[in-house]
Amino acid sequence: FGFNGGSTLASGWPAVAAAGSSEIAASVALFLWLVIDWIRLGRPGLVGLCVGTIAGLATVTPAAGFIQPWAAFVLGAIATVLCYGCCELRKKFSVDDALDVWGVHGMGGFWGTILLGALADPSECGDAATAPKYCVNPGTVTRSGEQFGKQLAAAVLCAVYSFVVTFALLKLINLVVPIRPSAMGTQKSLDMTEHGEEAYTPTKAYAMPQKSEETAALESNAQV
Repeated sequence: FGFNGGSTLASGWPAVAAAGSSEIAASVALFLWLVIDWIRLGRPGLVGLCVGTIAGLATVTPAAGFIQPWAAFVLGAIATVLCYGCCELRKKFSVDDALDVWGVHGMGGFWGTILLGALADPSECGDAATAPKYCVNPGTVTRSGEQFGKQLAAAVLCAVYSFVVTFALLKLINLVVPIRPSAMGTQKSLDMTEHGEEAYTPTKAYAMPQKSEETAALESNAQV
């Protein structure tokens, strides 16, 4: 809410619309993600709840200040299907991706940016002086084929730029400090392989203390 609503730098209708759209998209994605997990895994999970919420927020963010509530609902549903599929694809190919950043933030934000061109207010909202009262952010972005093309071009350009720069930086960093831990993919603790000691996990399981005869007798009498 602070990021999307606060990006307007004013407490006006666009800020209210952005915050409302963020809530709607996040709630829809949260619910649908739980439903998919429940159907596929037989139970809902806290991780799915959190990831689904972030998927909705990441997807609606580029469009939050320019769309109606119904469009936020649509984006939340699209975010669920799209991001869930990307996360499963990442798992299938065993690609390293901490917290599903690519599948949720990357692809969600990518498609949210593109779909702004199709889900923004109609053309009559383009002129702030004559725009109807229902317009979210009159005089700014309106939906059209031209706007959709602009959003697509901008999203692709940003994706290519981010990939190239990130790849180059990771390669440079890897020359100095290896990024992938040596214990990755094994049963060894990173604490042990990287630092030579274990911080929290004991090296052997704790043994349960034996009950004394007096304690056992007291428990037996309590049950009776």
